[in-house]
Amino acid sequence: MGILNVTPDSFSDGGRHVALDDALARAERMLAEGAAIIDVGGESTRPGAAEVSTQQELDRVMPVVEALVRELDALVSVDTSTPDVMREAASAGAGMLNDVRNLRRDGAMRAAAATGLPVCVMHMLGEPGDMQDAPYYDRPVEDAVAEFLESRVAACEAAGLRRDRLLIDPGFGFAKTVEHNLRLLKYMERLTSLELPILVGMSRKSMIGKVLERPVEERLAGGLALSALAVERGARILRVHDVEPHVDAVNMAWAVLKEGCDND
Repeated sequence: MGILNVTPDSFSDGGRHVALDDALARAERMLAEGAAIIDVGGESTRPGAAEVSTQQELDRVMPVVEALVRELDALVSVDTSTPDVMREAASAGAGMLNDVRNLRRDGAMRAAAATGLPVCVMHMLGEPGDMQDAPYYDRPVEDAVAEFLESRVAACEAAGLRRDRLLIDPGFGFAKTVEHNLRLLKYMERLTSLELPILVGMSRKSMIGKVLERPVEERLAGGLALSALAVERGARILRVHDVEPHVDAVNMAWAVLKEGCDND
């Protein structure tokens, strides 16, 4: 899943793909490098980020979604928590919804169910503006995340979303310290008990910077290591900025994991 932020303030690429031509060129490159999905986001959810209005988000996202579907025939995921954006994106041909707020905004659950699209629900406590103030869990973080996601999946099913169209995201970097993130990845197999596809996003995140003492533009090597570990622990979709090297890393890790399986 290639990341296409059409925002002025995302943490690593804010402002680079705001113009439609720039966004299309970036998406075309990621598809050529091996991305299967393009994830379009019009609201930054970095720690401390401010919310944007529905109209602002629509103005940023919809021209890009429409162009990606029309000109590149791309499978488009829309990174949004906003019901109106979900509905409009589905009408424009988007193929998936990706909600960091796990459908908690008023009307989001109904809107997502009405689209019939696959939906990824992510673990996050609070809002981006305050989620990193003092993250705390009274039990192992992998258990807390699994139980939270299980409850949200149950709520989705009760609202009419089909289980076979749900994905889960442990939410690395959202309401978690570096120690929480590292432990969560170490024990991420705990989430496989939900028997749903796992999407992870760790590309360029501050957990890499804090462990390796690297600025955002020097975090690729750390991100490749995390992606290989995530695949080993059950991840099936990786949300990344640097598609080509991650494709190579995943293909290499997968070759090792599947070695001998045809002969079993």
